[in-house]
Amino acid sequence: MVVYFFDSSAAVKRYLSETGTDWITNIADPAKGDRIYIASITGVEVVSAIARKLLNGGISPTEAALAITQFRQDFDNEYVLVELVKEIIDRAMKLAEVHALRGYDAVQLAAALKINADRLSLGMPAVTLISADAALNTAALAEGLAVEDPNAHP
Repeated sequence: MVVYFFDSSAAVKRYLSETGTDWITNIADPAKGDRIYIASITGVEVVSAIARKLLNGGISPTEAALAITQFRQDFDNEYVLVELVKEIIDRAMKLAEVHALRGYDAVQLAAALKINADRLSLGMPAVTLISADAALNTAALAEGLAVEDPNAHP
């Protein structure tokens, strides 16, 4: 079993056709039995990205409704949610300061680092962060996480 942490930029590619969508769809296939963690805030971020794409005319109302419905189903049934507890928020503040990350990028990284540390402490395989955000990926690498950018997999 491979373990991933999707930030919002990666998760949204599963529901909207973008560079890297086929790659994301393949690794997120439930039949493979891999585990995908997401921060709970990712739910808001993905729905917001879909709604903004609709507002900007990039997708139809039908496509937006279908994407949001599918995401909500996966959010409830397929992803392992990481709740944003004080420990994660405190670490996110430090990461934002050290790496000058945007707020939710720091939260995503703090959540991924927490899951990775928890898994490693139990002798389990490390987590790979999947993100299309260059600044987040750079910070994650500096913090010792494995990183994959879905945009590198057209």
